[in-house]
Amino acid sequence: MAIFTDTAQSNIISLKGIDQSYDGGKTYIIKDLEFLVEDKPDQGQFVVLMGMSGCGKSTVLRYMAGLQQPTAGEVKINDKTVSDSNRVSMVFQRYSSLPWMTVLENVALALRYKGISKKERQEKAMEMIEMVGLAGHEHKYAQYPTLSGGQLQRVAIARSLLANPEILLMDEPFGALDINTRLQMQDLLTNLWLKFHPTIIFVTHDITEAVYLGDDVYIMKSAPSRVVEHLKIDLPFNRTRATKREARFTELVHELEDKMIQVAQMG
Repeated sequence: MAIFTDTAQSNIISLKGIDQSYDGGKTYIIKDLEFLVEDKPDQGQFVVLMGMSGCGKSTVLRYMAGLQQPTAGEVKINDKTVSDSNRVSMVFQRYSSLPWMTVLENVALALRYKGISKKERQEKAMEMIEMVGLAGHEHKYAQYPTLSGGQLQRVAIARSLLANPEILLMDEPFGALDINTRLQMQDLLTNLWLKFHPTIIFVTHDITEAVYLGDDVYIMKSAPSRVVEHLKIDLPFNRTRATKREARFTELVHELEDKMIQVAQMG
């Protein structure tokens, strides 16, 4: 289970004593944030971060990805300070593929920088492209409207999993998609998680999505922000759309909604 207090277990992600100020300490966006995710080899975890807009959820993901340093505190991935050697892949809400490259080139990009031969990286990229349902599109340029929004997010997910199948950070990746595509992407992500068992840290504002995808949901309060609430999602790992019709699913949605309202009322 992911927790935001100390643990005797080894951690795959560790944020301790995190502060974030942009004005030299006069005000803090994030203050005293503690967040640890235990390592669960061959199982992985699906952790969801929620909270009001502006509370720092995306900033926390950027720490984990090595894209931003906190004003104070310690960020570690697999017990090592985040650096070029252990950076973590991140899927953004905005499409992040390189539009002058094909789908195949985009997915294989991370392997290119690892020094893997062109033949091997294309083979591995094609395997991933097939898994995310993009076979037949590999030679198209990864740009809109050549590909749909959902297809472009599939490219980003495939590239990220191929680069680092152990950890995947996702910042509202389905927020800009229509409802039909969003539901399809939720099911795709569930299937990929069951296959690869990564640790996924997923930011969303959608309560139903959080309950459907997550093992644990953590809620951050508004600035100065920190994690203040936790909801354990006690549903089976192997979820389908039928799961959303179950009584326990509905109960969890209501529980999470109540917690979100309580946190929004905090000063």
